Amino acid sequence: MNQGSFKTGEASFQDSQFAFAAHLRDPEHNPAPENIEDRRMGIYRELIYNNIENFIASGFPVLKTLYSEADWHSMVRDFVSRHQSTTPYFLEISQEFLRYLQEEHKAQPCDPPFLLELAHYEWVELALDVSPESLPPEEEISDSDLLQQHPQVSPLAWRLSYQYPVHQLGPENQPQEPPEQPTFLVVYRNRKERVRFMEANAVTVRLLQLLEDDATLSGQQALQQIAQELNHPQPEQVVSSGAQLLRKLADLSIICGSSQ
Repeated sequence: MNQGSFKTGEASFQDSQFAFAAHLRDPEHNPAPENIEDRRMGIYRELIYNNIENFIASGFPVLKTLYSEADWHSMVRDFVSRHQSTTPYFLEISQEFLRYLQEEHKAQPCDPPFLLELAHYEWVELALDVSPESLPPEEEISDSDLLQQHPQVSPLAWRLSYQYPVHQLGPENQPQEPPEQPTFLVVYRNRKERVRFMEANAVTVRLLQLLEDDATLSGQQALQQIAQELNHPQPEQVVSSGAQLLRKLADLSIICGSSQ
């Protein structure tokens, strides 16, 4: 075979691959390759779509309950046909679906107003569940250490804020307008490898942010800074209540150690 024939054959094979993939992604608008019988193509069509839909449904279980079957499958099929994934791993399909919702999904009348926030919250739970990060060996942390040393925030604890109470949403609770107060959460994976969440407030989130951003801050210094930012008339009260908060965070493994 001469070089020109090889290139022609290679191009023909690639064209067939592209046609095959395009049909699987969007069979309604892309015909199947002529040399493959439809029965076989049907097996591939169902296998690919069902696998992807199952991963998305398991990653966004609450979100799925808010859609009719037709609307849900319409959205998933649009994702399959439109979105260009940047990863070949099935475990990262949920991240790709979130990116699709944020960047490509065209708003539909059936979409809840909190679609993006709920999707992000459900993705966080999965991301923490499969994260390769790990907690350091468990150690006893005294109340004094939490104040006098630097409390280390777990790499498996994410501080989050939303307009909607995403942890309470479901078929029976679908607010059409966000409440006056935002929702603050800390989602974390504990030492039993279980993902949990803690309802928080702006002070808790700010405390964790300060401790993450500055490894030289002691717990007491971080609380004193918060008292100053709040312009609190009695800073000692902030430190006192903050000490109890640090203890709670340590007991939950959100604080996973302390350092000088």
